[in-house]
Amino acid sequence: MRLPGPDHPITIERDSARVRVRFGNRIIADTTQALMLREANYPGVYYIPRCDADMSLLERTGHASYCPYKGDASYFTIVADGRRTNNAVWSYERPFPAVAAIEGFLAFYPSRVDAIDVG
Repeated sequence: MRLPGPDHPITIERDSARVRVRFGNRIIADTTQALMLREANYPGVYYIPRCDADMSLLERTGHASYCPYKGDASYFTIVADGRRTNNAVWSYERPFPAVAAIEGFLAFYPSRVDAIDVG
């Protein structure tokens, strides 16, 4: 486990903007309770509460990844309207204490959904 610091900063802030994730003709997630995680020089990522996502359209996969700053991530495939996008969603279900705020939230790869609308 590595701790965020000056060489690798991580900030998490609540963002009250409306965030909607679209795939096909479906709204996969729609929230005003998103968290914005900014990490080092990477683009910011919206993390969305599961209660604001249509979990019936997400299938857990066996894919996993590890981040030394956040922990182990699990993944979901989106299946909607006869289409699927594999491992399009990730979640830290037991993140490291420094990023505990994102526990159980969902993040979406912009390239694997049709749109992430903010505003």
